Amino acid sequence: MNNLHEQKKQAKAFIKRWENRGNERQDSQSFWLDLLQSVYEIENPIEYITFEDKVMLDHTSFIDGFIDKTKVLIEQKGSDKDLNKAIKQSDGTFLTPFQQAKRYSANLPYSRRPRWIVTCNFREFFVYDMEQPNGEPKVIKLTDLDKEAYRLEFLIDKTNEHVEREMKVSIEAGEIVGEIYESLLKQYINPDSPESLHAINQLVVRLVFCLYAEDAGIFGHKMMFHDYLARFNSHDFRRGLIDLFSILDTPIENRDPYLDKALLAFPYVNGGMFAENNIEIPNFTDDLRKLILEHASSSFDWSNISPTIFGAVFESTLNPETRRSGGMHYTSIENIHKVIDPLFLDDLKVELNKIRQFKQYKIIEQKAKQFQEKLSSLTFFDPACGFRVIIMTQANSQVNTRVLELLPKFKIKKMNRWCAV
Repeated sequence: MNNLHEQKKQAKAFIKRWENRGNERQDSQSFWLDLLQSVYEIENPIEYITFEDKVMLDHTSFIDGFIDKTKVLIEQKGSDKDLNKAIKQSDGTFLTPFQQAKRYSANLPYSRRPRWIVTCNFREFFVYDMEQPNGEPKVIKLTDLDKEAYRLEFLIDKTNEHVEREMKVSIEAGEIVGEIYESLLKQYINPDSPESLHAINQLVVRLVFCLYAEDAGIFGHKMMFHDYLARFNSHDFRRGLIDLFSILDTPIENRDPYLDKALLAFPYVNGGMFAENNIEIPNFTDDLRKLILEHASSSFDWSNISPTIFGAVFESTLNPETRRSGGMHYTSIENIHKVIDPLFLDDLKVELNKIRQFKQYKIIEQKAKQFQEKLSSLTFFDPACGFRVIIMTQANSQVNTRVLELLPKFKIKKMNRWCAV
């Protein structure tokens, strides 16, 4: 599979190719073959997806697209069609594209019935999870595909799409952090000294936190870290960071009110991440400044990283010798899920899905709030946790985010607490 940067690039090219096309008869098959091959790297898409499969109703009908390997049924419409509106069928009935697809599904052999139904009009993808056949569809706009390609990854054969997604983002983030680490290391006067190795590890961890915090909304608004640092040229970049780290470690009430307003806008970050005031920070080059501002900040969305993989990202910043001597090691996400899924996460998912089955708004809202309170109170003991990374989670808490995503109709109060992973 492409790394995240390459997939985004391919998705942007796909959007460009299809932004002004959308004839149902002429373009449907080309659209899906192009999507599968260019964005999701299916080498022989013509062998992966079938078109015009017969299905016997009162008359012979044809399924627009079907992916047997992942049990996906596709109902394709032209770009002039509204996927929410009923369309007259050949037998005179009026059905929405989803209702039409469900009718096809009901007449397929049980072994071929789809897990997923996708209706599409070249402008939008409506994704229906047939595990919750009465649920609302997830909508992905073509124009957002470069940012949301992962939401269609159920189209391809994956043993665990969530773990794959997390690992993919983790690897991409690790590559960026590795570039920053290597470039910074060259700027230290004594790069092999224990003091410098300690300093660079501290510095990169702080940079990663700031990059995550600006994208996740912890700093107040997106690009806040970027916009503050962009004011400094490479010669003054070091001083800008030193001042920022100092203000992040200073409670609001203890700050000098005459400081730069851009600095005062940053929140106080407790927990000790910025408490060490005298770490060695080297000078920055033009290339290093560009790497942080353009490649790490502007071109990568750190909010896509789950808190559970922060350890893996941080590991890539540590010098291998330091890692070995310090005994630091992080468990892979796949192995983490082997433990936590059967231990408690599977049960929590079942409980959440039961809440979604209620029909009345007030009952769902009540149950959802109770479930969120339960999540916020859960505590788990890991006797072999070793080094722990402390992060602040607000609405972007991994589990809390899923509650908000799975119950989009209900405004649930946000958590604001510290979590240890």
